[in-house]
Amino acid sequence: MVKIYGYARVSTSSQNLEEQIAQLVDAGVDPKNIYSEKFTGTTTHRPIFDLLLNTISSGDTLVITKLDRFARNTREALNSIEPLLDQNISIKVLNLGTIENTPMGKMIVRTLLSVAEMERDMIVERTQAGKEYSKKHNSKFKEGRPKRKIGPHETAIYEYYQNHSIKETTEAFNTSKATLFRIKQQIEIGV
Repeated sequence: MVKIYGYARVSTSSQNLEEQIAQLVDAGVDPKNIYSEKFTGTTTHRPIFDLLLNTISSGDTLVITKLDRFARNTREALNSIEPLLDQNISIKVLNLGTIENTPMGKMIVRTLLSVAEMERDMIVERTQAGKEYSKKHNSKFKEGRPKRKIGPHETAIYEYYQNHSIKETTEAFNTSKATLFRIKQQIEIGV
C-alpha cells in the first residue's frame, strides 16, 4: 500500500516544529506518518530522518515544507534525495512542487540546492564582513547577544533559591536549571 510521509526539521532546540507539522497535515499527511526532529542541518546523522529512510518504500511519497529541510549543503542533500528518487519515491516540496525520478527532476534539485547553498554562504560572508567593520569602527562592539539584565523577577528567583532546592526553585518559577544558574552567576560574580 502506497503511503505519504512527512518530514519536519528545525536547526535549534529553541525553534518550533509546529508550523512545519501544520503545513504537512494541511498537505494531506497523516500526523502519525510525520517524522520530526530538532537537529542542525550541518549534522549528517539525524536519527529520526534515518528511521524515516528505513520506513519509506518504493512508490511512497515524502512531503517536506522546503528543500533545505534535507540538509544544509548541496552534497549532503543530494546524498539523501537521489537514493529516494532511485527507489521511485516521489518527493513533494510544498513551496516547489513534486520532484520525480527523471533527468529533469534531478537537474532541478541540483540547481535549487546549489542556489540555496550559495545564498547561505553569502549571508555568512556578509555577516562576517559586518562584524569586521563594526570591530574596526565601533569601540563598544561586542559579538553575541547582550547579557540579560537582572530585574525584579530574576532577583526573586535568586532570593527564593537561597532557602530552597534547585528543583523547588525551577518548579516554583517555571524556569530551567540553566536559567537559574545564569542568574546565580550574574548576581554572585557579576558575569
